[in-house]
Amino acid sequence: MRSDGLREEIEALGPWFHNIDLDGIETAPDHFLGDYPRAKFERFADALPDLAGKTVLDIGCNAGFYAIEMKRRGAAQVLGIDSDDRYLAQARLASEAMGYRDIEFAKLSVYDVAAIGRRFDLVIFMGVLYHLRHPLLALDLIREHVADDMLLFQTMQQGSDEVIDVPEDHPFFMPGTSEPPPFFDAPGYPRMHFIEREFAHDWTNWWAPNAACSQAMLRAAGFVPERTAEPDVYFCRTAPVPYADFGPAAVYPARAGGER
Repeated sequence: MRSDGLREEIEALGPWFHNIDLDGIETAPDHFLGDYPRAKFERFADALPDLAGKTVLDIGCNAGFYAIEMKRRGAAQVLGIDSDDRYLAQARLASEAMGYRDIEFAKLSVYDVAAIGRRFDLVIFMGVLYHLRHPLLALDLIREHVADDMLLFQTMQQGSDEVIDVPEDHPFFMPGTSEPPPFFDAPGYPRMHFIEREFAHDWTNWWAPNAACSQAMLRAAGFVPERTAEPDVYFCRTAPVPYADFGPAAVYPARAGGER
C-alpha cells in the first residue's frame, strides 16, 4: 500500500528531472541522460571533503538529489532553495521518503540569497549559471552573502577545453603597433557564448562559457578552483574578491573630484 501511494505521489508531481530511487521506485527512469544525476555525481563525489558537522546550501536544488546526498554524507544542516514550486514539492517528497525530514527547503532565487541571513561551509551551485540572465551577478551575490569556505560549481560548457595564460593587464595594442592583441581569438581565451534563442529546445539556456571562462568568472567573483572534478565541475575555495578595495564590482563607484 505504501508503494502504491508513493507511486501516485511521484506521478502527481511529474515530470521529474532528477532520477531518485524512492523505496524501489525511480522518479525519472527514462531520463534522456540515463541515471541522472547519480551517474554524474559518482564521477566526482570523491572530490568532496568530509562533510561531518558542516552546513550546506544547495542553490537550484531541483528535486533535492544533492541536498539528500550531502545529508547522507554527514552534513549537520542542509538548506535547498529553488524558484520552482513543483521542484520544491518533489524535493520535500523525496527527502521525507528517504528519511531525511530535517532538510530545509525554501522558495528563493539565487538573486535573493542575502535574505537567508547566514553563511554555509559548502555552497552547491550546479546546473544553474547557464539559465541566468545575469550569471556573474549571481556568483558575486553567492560570494558576498552565503559562501563561507567551499563552492561546488557546475555549468554547461561549450567551445575549447584549452586554458591559456592571459596578461593581468591587457594592452590596447600590441607594443609598437596599432594591432589588437592576438590572444582574444585564441581558443583558450575566456569566452562566454550567448544563446539568443534556444539550446536543446530550452529557451532558458542563455549562456555557455568555455572552460577558461568558467574558471575566470569563478576567480573574478572570489573563488579559487582547486580541483576540476569533471570537465564542467569545479571544487572551489573562497578567496579575496579582486579589486574589492575599489568599491562595488558591478558599477563604477563615485569618487572624489568627479574622478571615475
